[in-house]
Amino acid sequence: MRLLTRLIPLLLLASLLSGCGYNAIQQKDESVKASWAEVLNQYKRRADLVPNLVNTVQGFATQERQVLTEVTEARSRVGQINVNADDEASLRQFQQAQGELGSALSRLLVVTENYPVLKSDANFRDLQAQLEGTENRITVARGRYIQQVQDYNTYIRSFPQVVTAKIFGYQVKPNFTVENEAQISNAPEVKFNTGAPAPQQPAPQPQPGG
Repeated sequence: MRLLTRLIPLLLLASLLSGCGYNAIQQKDESVKASWAEVLNQYKRRADLVPNLVNTVQGFATQERQVLTEVTEARSRVGQINVNADDEASLRQFQQAQGELGSALSRLLVVTENYPVLKSDANFRDLQAQLEGTENRITVARGRYIQQVQDYNTYIRSFPQVVTAKIFGYQVKPNFTVENEAQISNAPEVKFNTGAPAPQQPAPQPQPGG
């Protein structure tokens, strides 16, 4: 009898919390965390490709030091950021650093168009495929994360969940800024013009007496 007396208030409390959206808030919060972990995983995958890509390009295009340095420094800045996805300023800094690395990689890939021998290298072609696949994965992971955060934020702002969220300290989460949200589902293209003609070599000069 005493056990039943103790269980009744607990069951009522559990029912009340469930009805106010507490359990759903937990589920949505965990979904956001899982999506964020996947975003970090795919960005790390891209960062891990950078050293091999730089070394491969450097072996064929040593004169492109400025572009190679930009990529290396951009990767270094990404690695120095200890991002907190729940902090808007931290997330903005992380996004800016990742954007700078993406831009530096784009410039590097443009440079490779001038080196047909590099583009025919098997190691470079493998890195090309890995980078293209990673960019696709980043786009998908970011899109899912944006959707999960939007779903979570909408839910905790709605009544009666907003009351539960305030009681337990759940706040609206910051999100990635996207200039054109229609682009979320479209990965940036990484193109290599393998059919580009090789640079023309200067004609040999006639030798004296030839």
